[in-house]
Amino acid sequence: MSMAIRIVRLGSERTAGEGLRIGTVRRPPRGVPKSQFASLNWYDVWYPNLAPSAELMQAGRAAGTDAEWTRFAKAYRTQMATPDNSRSLDLLAALSHGSDFSVGCYCEDEARCHRSLLRALLAERGARIVA
Repeated sequence: MSMAIRIVRLGSERTAGEGLRIGTVRRPPRGVPKSQFASLNWYDVWYPNLAPSAELMQAGRAAGTDAEWTRFAKAYRTQMATPDNSRSLDLLAALSHGSDFSVGCYCEDEARCHRSLLRALLAERGARIVA
């Protein structure tokens, strides 16, 4: 059996074999008691370390043009290149070969969400990713 990471939208229904759901978001879901994060399909573990900084998150949300999105993507990659973040990505990539788990964010459109960049960063590190 092949183990892998799934890249998901937090709050969506879980898929069979998804495993532990990790929320790579800056803030917890609003109005949801912490005791219900997992049961309501938000996440099992909060890991904001791989979320864009608050300032960068605002820039990403405001990106209306391809050029603005490209600037956001470059800045996010720069943030993820710091030693701590890089080691976190290396760890998740390595774990993907022996465990099923998922990482995600709230955004509806993955193409304009940091999770699309997270998918690429993990793939570049040799992570096994389920489409």
